[in-house]
Amino acid sequence: MVPGPPDSLWLGPAPVHRPRCPALRSLGLAVEVALGRKGAMWAGCASIVGWFLFIQTAPGVAGGRPCSPQYFGHGLMACECNATYCDTLDPVVIPALGTYAKYESSKAGKRLERSEGRFQSDSTAPDLLLKLDTAQRYQKVKGFGGSVTDSAAMNILSLSKETQRHLLASYFTEEGIEYNLLRIPMASCDFSTHPYCYDDTQDDYQLLNFGLKDEDTKLKIPILHRAMALSKKPLSLVASPWSSPVWMKTNGEMKGKGSLKGKPGDKYHKTWANYFIRFLDEYAKHNLTFWAVTAGNEPTAGEIVFYPFQCLGFSPEHQRDFIAQDLGPALANSSHKGIQLIMLDDQRVMLPYWAEVILNDPVAASFINGIGIHWYLDFLAPIDLTLSITHNLFPGYYLLSTEASTGSYFWEPRVVLGGWDRGSKYSHSILTVRPPPRDGSQASAPTSLQLSVSVSSSQNLNNYVTGWTDWNLALDLEGGPNWSKNYVDSPVIVDSSKDLFYKQPMFYHMGHFRCAELPGAAGIVCPVHVNGGWV
Repeated sequence: MVPGPPDSLWLGPAPVHRPRCPALRSLGLAVEVALGRKGAMWAGCASIVGWFLFIQTAPGVAGGRPCSPQYFGHGLMACECNATYCDTLDPVVIPALGTYAKYESSKAGKRLERSEGRFQSDSTAPDLLLKLDTAQRYQKVKGFGGSVTDSAAMNILSLSKETQRHLLASYFTEEGIEYNLLRIPMASCDFSTHPYCYDDTQDDYQLLNFGLKDEDTKLKIPILHRAMALSKKPLSLVASPWSSPVWMKTNGEMKGKGSLKGKPGDKYHKTWANYFIRFLDEYAKHNLTFWAVTAGNEPTAGEIVFYPFQCLGFSPEHQRDFIAQDLGPALANSSHKGIQLIMLDDQRVMLPYWAEVILNDPVAASFINGIGIHWYLDFLAPIDLTLSITHNLFPGYYLLSTEASTGSYFWEPRVVLGGWDRGSKYSHSILTVRPPPRDGSQASAPTSLQLSVSVSSSQNLNNYVTGWTDWNLALDLEGGPNWSKNYVDSPVIVDSSKDLFYKQPMFYHMGHFRCAELPGAAGIVCPVHVNGGWV
């Protein structure tokens, strides 16, 4: 069995040609085999990844429904779902001994289609032989997921009850792609209809007037409850604040260049730290417990003059001292003692510098568990000079991708219905060192996991990243709503006027990693036997 056509995302057994692929450590393989035909390198990697992921999964029952394709010209296709029909996936099952299964998606229209075959038993055939080394392990995979913003919740709830059920089942059930990570903004972000915070009362240092908003109680919290009810696996919730109340800020605005007034250890910083605790307390009253909080979304954004939406500026030194003196102790002394604290939550180009400044402080480091990264400036940040170095310097702290979206650059269209290359960008980010070019050209942005990278390159998950979090779960046809008009694309696009939604190629690219969503699973080295020798 050989991979599908060049425009397919193919996950199956190792093909008979001789690819040479970078070590797939995080997904369980360290594979180096002889270089075969040009362009075949990543076909072999994708195939081996699919084979290994498959054998880890748990048994289930079969019975998926096919995509209902809608075409938008120029080779663009998305799957349409409505109140009466939505495609579903075959739950991942372990095949019989000596057989394999593959899942394939393609630009031509396949969407996680499952097929089966049997391994060759002829010992004289020049096939590859894989040998698992269960003694050598790498980082544990936390999982994959998206974000429940105000906009995402509004779009989901704009649909009829049956269509809502299909959308949420697509994300959170065994018939869907089984997300297990969810990021939630703490108060408003740009994907809200207006800026708001939880305490507008001037100088309310005791937060006596702190309270959740309708956006929490009528939008995000109901969606979280329904997602948790649908999912058979625990959902890990991550909270991230965009801005403090304006009375705590140097510029008196939620947007633009501004940071907390005063300095770490003072009343402003103590109040801001307690703001986190109050948020966690209020959500706990709704039976929602968070796995982690980040110290703040994109702290460098608040250092930019005229930044167009909510932000709160921190330098690495400022974040270090805020964590050491205020946020860390507040969390440790609260009823949320087991919660994880993630630093940075910003572009990986900031690494390893931010990590060196913050984690070399023993007090700050004692409160921190991980480092959050965003993907928007990855083209400026070679992965081996950022993530690998950071891991080697601070191996006790996990790396987690906390935000990504396509259509975010000003020269790009915001929503592209059926855009296969945008799904490819997701796979590139998760697996490879180089994102596709920013112009989205198909010629140099391959439409499959057969990615053109050098044999010395490394992959994102192969550089110690433990999980990958998409941005909005669902947006409208414009890519919003977004009060600052910072529209972007999403794996699910909602057309509420027709009571339907489209599953974009991005959705299915993410679905190819559902087998990797094994919280606590560590990568295993798998040498390959070629021509009588192990490589």
